[in-house]
Amino acid sequence: MRTTLERWWGLVARLVVGGVWIAAGQAKLPDPSGSVRAVRAYDLLPEGIVPTVGHTLPILELVVGACLVLGLLTRAMSLVSALLFIAFVVGISAAWARGLQIDCGCFGGGGFDADATSQYPWDIARDLGLLALSVLLVWRPRTPLSLDELLFPVDMESLEGQATPT
Repeated sequence: MRTTLERWWGLVARLVVGGVWIAAGQAKLPDPSGSVRAVRAYDLLPEGIVPTVGHTLPILELVVGACLVLGLLTRAMSLVSALLFIAFVVGISAAWARGLQIDCGCFGGGGFDADATSQYPWDIARDLGLLALSVLLVWRPRTPLSLDELLFPVDMESLEGQATPT
């Protein structure tokens, strides 16, 4: 059985990752064209889908963040979060490997950044840390103070009995 401390660490992970997604989405939402420019700057996606991704990403980030902060559909939202962080690490790494000097666009902005090369390792490290927290929440989505606990209650004692077959 998970200890109370483990469950509270899960809550911290949920709030940190959710808060980051909300901050990222809020920063991009007021400037949709800036979000499209940031996606385009990576030069990884076909031009035909760049506007759709650029316009959809801030909304997706806000939804994922809100669900994580509220503890709603935690496992599913953490999986989406992990997939997004993998995509972002790949994108930043590809930009770095190709010598592109672009702002990651993670919290708005995007486009040319003369200091980008020195910033890429920090962006990747941040995203890898948040990826690790997202994977933790996929593995252990049950945390205190979550809507999942209210909407989808689980009898932990009955689960313990099922864990070891007789």
